[in-house]
Amino acid sequence: MKTQTQIPAANRAAADAHPALAGPTMLAGMANALPPHVWFCVSAVFHYLGPAFAVLLFAQVGVLGMAWLRIATAALIFAPLTRPWRVFAGADRAQRLLLLAFGICLAVMNCSFYLALDRLPISLVAAIEFVGTIAVALVGLRSRRNFAALAIAVIGTLLLIDVKWSSDPVGLFWAFLNGALFVGYIVIGHRVAQAGIGIGGLGAAMAVAFLAVLPIGFREALPAFASPQLLGAAIGVGICSSVIPYICDQLAMARLPRASFALMLSLLPLTATLIGVIVLRQVPSLTDCFGIALVIAGVAMHKPVANT
Repeated sequence: MKTQTQIPAANRAAADAHPALAGPTMLAGMANALPPHVWFCVSAVFHYLGPAFAVLLFAQVGVLGMAWLRIATAALIFAPLTRPWRVFAGADRAQRLLLLAFGICLAVMNCSFYLALDRLPISLVAAIEFVGTIAVALVGLRSRRNFAALAIAVIGTLLLIDVKWSSDPVGLFWAFLNGALFVGYIVIGHRVAQAGIGIGGLGAAMAVAFLAVLPIGFREALPAFASPQLLGAAIGVGICSSVIPYICDQLAMARLPRASFALMLSLLPLTATLIGVIVLRQVPSLTDCFGIALVIAGVAMHKPVANT
């Protein structure tokens, strides 16, 4: 186990200034033993497992009910681990505003994501979501090599994703709102991670998200409480969608430049393809394989720059 002297100075300073943050901060410090790319890859895998199961539950608990159950599960799991009330008490005014913004972003993003999935193919929702991350990556390029890396990754992603327009304006509205908020998740989440309150801040933000969705999806979620199997499935979705990937994202964001993290999001279609092969026996086409190769090449070409 790492000693305190092995933990980044920013994290140690945050823990010393706010004892309530010490537990989560020390956890993030010990997690530095693994490269940040490992945490991102774990997040990328679970990023698609959760929504895949969630769509299957829409008929039983409703779209917003599923969003409520997902956020409630994550909030209840994080509460005893991060003690969000102590995180808020130990944070300064700027950190509290940051956590409030993060929590509201998580709440609206999750709801709009599920509302979009209920009306549009997941491939189209994913394509729209990835458009916003391109802008984040562009901000921190700073070199022709990184611009070329992004261009190659984008081409590969477009080959992997079946990008089709839709005649459903409501579905498109929710998809574009989700895409915009996903950019907010990257930017605000990166600031939370860099502030040294990553895991503790995530727990506090999830508590805010739970309060935000409490009056919205609770009624639709009620059928889950009458069925142990349905409730168990919903809890599993919450763990796969909002606990494992969000923790891994924070551990990766704490050590990756924001532009690098945004570029690595182009790996998400790759993980979706691999999950399709392993779980659903969906063998990729030659075009898909070419797209995978371009994405890997683009990420491999990218040279991280200073945090932005």
